[in-house]
Amino acid sequence: MRTEFLTPSQIQLKKWSRLDNAKVRHEEGIFLAEGVKVAEELLKSDWSIKALLVMPEKIKFWEKLALRAEKDIPAYQLTRTQWEKIGQDREPEGIMALVEMKKKPAFYAWLTKNTGNVLILHEINNPLNLGALARSAQWFGFNSIILSANSVDYTNPKAVRASMGSIFQLTIIPEIDLIEALPEIRKHFFVIGSDVREGTPPHPAQKNAALILGNESHGLPENILRMADEKWSIPGSSKADSLSLPQAAAIMMYECIKK
Repeated sequence: MRTEFLTPSQIQLKKWSRLDNAKVRHEEGIFLAEGVKVAEELLKSDWSIKALLVMPEKIKFWEKLALRAEKDIPAYQLTRTQWEKIGQDREPEGIMALVEMKKKPAFYAWLTKNTGNVLILHEINNPLNLGALARSAQWFGFNSIILSANSVDYTNPKAVRASMGSIFQLTIIPEIDLIEALPEIRKHFFVIGSDVREGTPPHPAQKNAALILGNESHGLPENILRMADEKWSIPGSSKADSLSLPQAAAIMMYECIKK
């Protein structure tokens, strides 16, 4: 067990505190992953960890994880005041990782090699929704997420935290023009578009399903829905306007994998 930790400089603290900004994250090539479960999933993955940030007073939460981390990963100790300027949690668990960004996967090369179901998200702008969707995707065995242009950055610290580390177990391909890409996607997947009011009730899908979801406020635009092989709509009592996006996604993903 490590008994000594580095003390961060003011320059480092300032840089880390600015990682809630997408432009800064991409310029620096790093992002933050906070929390015990998130760090646990990160350590299981092939993502590169640049540094660990810890609060010594919270050692009971992160001690076992720190033992599993590579010894050459630098670890910095932060005070509660320093942590509050960087972290997301009101009552932190006291561990956070600085993660090196991966190069964006080559979309068309990935498309020819991928097997299994994929989740396609059109202009999702709420990072908490994105995190919840990634978590459900991993649970239901969807191995990839395609994010359209004008979607929230999946390295947003709120998205990473809400995913509970699932983003480290998925292939995520951002900034895809769906109008351009969907004809090619249809050659490899059975494409399902989701709609609030019209469509077939969700049902077991054939293999290699691609489920497309729109943002919570506007859903999928008509030009995207027209390109789907099938349109799904979840029946309800009509006493509520709609389900939340993560709820609807979970129901549809579950139906996709039913035999």
